[in-house]
Amino acid sequence: MAPRGLTLALAVVLVAAVVTPPAAVQAAISCSAVYNTLMPCLPYVQAGGTVPRGCCSGIQALLAAANNTPDRRTICGCLKNVANGASGGPYITRAAALPSKCNVSLPYKITTNVNCNSIN
Repeated sequence: MAPRGLTLALAVVLVAAVVTPPAAVQAAISCSAVYNTLMPCLPYVQAGGTVPRGCCSGIQALLAAANNTPDRRTICGCLKNVANGASGGPYITRAAALPSKCNVSLPYKITTNVNCNSIN
């Protein structure tokens, strides 16, 4: 017969497994993580020139981490918020060009009117 402490620990683990929603349903990526990952892109977006290597590796890392619909929608929403905050001027044009400059394919365009809920 198992000791009482082990039985209680096993019961707690089983309850947690049943009550916790599957990870694929919850977005694990936050906007602060998106912003921090893309921080190396800021000099290019602000002034143009050469895209920093860290910017492209950040974009690639975000795409690799976004392995479910909630994460892809979260990243889209974060980028849309940035686009809304920087509306007009060359900033949006430069930001929208980053995926192609980094040889990365996004499933959406970085614009102020992208519908992030349509992303799967």
